[in-house]
Amino acid sequence: METQKKAPAMAAILAAAALWGIIGIWNRRLMAAGLSPLSIVAVRNLGGMVLLGLFFTVRDRSVFRVERKHWKYFFGTGVLSVGMNSVCYFSCQKFSSLAVASVLMYTAPSFVVLFSAILWKEPVTKKKLLALALTLVGCACVCGLFSRDASVTPIGILLGFASGFFYSLYSIFGRYALAHYGSMTVTVWSFLFAGPASLVLLRPAEIAGAYGQDPSLWLTTLAMMVFSTAAPYILYTWGLARIEPGRASIIASFEPVAAALTGVLVFGEPLELLSILGILLVLAGVVILR
Repeated sequence: METQKKAPAMAAILAAAALWGIIGIWNRRLMAAGLSPLSIVAVRNLGGMVLLGLFFTVRDRSVFRVERKHWKYFFGTGVLSVGMNSVCYFSCQKFSSLAVASVLMYTAPSFVVLFSAILWKEPVTKKKLLALALTLVGCACVCGLFSRDASVTPIGILLGFASGFFYSLYSIFGRYALAHYGSMTVTVWSFLFAGPASLVLLRPAEIAGAYGQDPSLWLTTLAMMVFSTAAPYILYTWGLARIEPGRASIIASFEPVAAALTGVLVFGEPLELLSILGILLVLAGVVILR
């Protein structure tokens, strides 16, 4: 019975992870047009804010009504999580390989499980620890951590763990915010904070050059904002409101699996045996949490 009650929330989080995972479809085209990763983050967060703001201005303006004393929670989900995670993750890639950066970011579920146990006395069960171990090893396999190209430096490790830490804060601050507001309100206000904070990442000349030369990039950007920004955050926050943060964060580890499958199905990338093993391990971890 408990599994049946939580099934919709788990499905929503899996769907969110899958939508985050396909972001490479849009990112690759934008980077090929000359946009840097940090510019893409800025465009994504600002665009997500505008998209969500316009949509709810028309549909339901009640989501904009929050108490000022609760702004600290949205600073946590928006600036610290959505914003700082991106900065640390892309900075990590300058000092370590993409595989190392990706795997270190997916230490986030470990932080969530630890914080949840401390803050809310959420039990750290053997099943949860097993699922955590399976998904972490699975992510390492999928991301190519065990390949010869997996280089690492001390500052890269520090930035990688920082990205995982900041990534985890969405689940932590989100739970506090969800105690007072609905999932849609939390999502909207997260981007009302993340959007302006991303202005520091903007490179106007770079953006003007790319979009000026190819106006069709606006369609790619809109697709990224809808399918890999607004929709997954809405789904994840909705699911987070219905199951404990630790479980939600572990399930969201399906994201690199979705990214790997996108590479195979959309870009024709080869699927190595180790990646297949990693996908199976991540799926096993998710199934264990049913």
